[in-house]
Amino acid sequence: MVYPIVMYGDPVLKKKAKAIKPGSIDVKSLAEDMFETMYAANGVGLAAPQIGRSVRLFIIDTSQMDDEEVGDFKQVFINPEIISENGEEWIFEEGCLSIPNIREDVERKDTVKIRYMDEQWEEHEEVFSGIVARILQHEYDHINGKLFTDHLTPLKKRLLKGKLSNISKGKVDISYRIIAPLAKV
Repeated sequence: MVYPIVMYGDPVLKKKAKAIKPGSIDVKSLAEDMFETMYAANGVGLAAPQIGRSVRLFIIDTSQMDDEEVGDFKQVFINPEIISENGEEWIFEEGCLSIPNIREDVERKDTVKIRYMDEQWEEHEEVFSGIVARILQHEYDHINGKLFTDHLTPLKKRLLKGKLSNISKGKVDISYRIIAPLAKV
């Protein structure tokens, strides 16, 4: 099932998501729907709040990037916890399915250590670096009520205010279904 993507300005995107208890929801089915939704929007990551579900789950699939250096990495992250962020800070242009048609430079650490459960409720603790680490940090921000625009300078945020306002109103040219919090019905 392809869900509409929640747009900038919706309160669910600014709320810290709740941990998932085993058996409380069908995480396999939800993850499958999230992958389908993400592929329909040509994304590489999607967090549950972006489909209106305030739970601590996100998915990543780098195969959409078509980048040999990154390779194909596909994973479901349930109740993740970033244990550490290390390495050099590096700037990379980020975008977001909830903030379409805006891309900005964001500075993040190169390496993350993360503990999470997969869709079989098996616990993992792994270290990731480079683009995968960046995507992890971006999606992890989502389940903590933070957006990539929160990393921007106050001046940059002011310059984007009109575009962000239009996104909240649903005035955006994209090919996927959305839920815009300020759209006139």
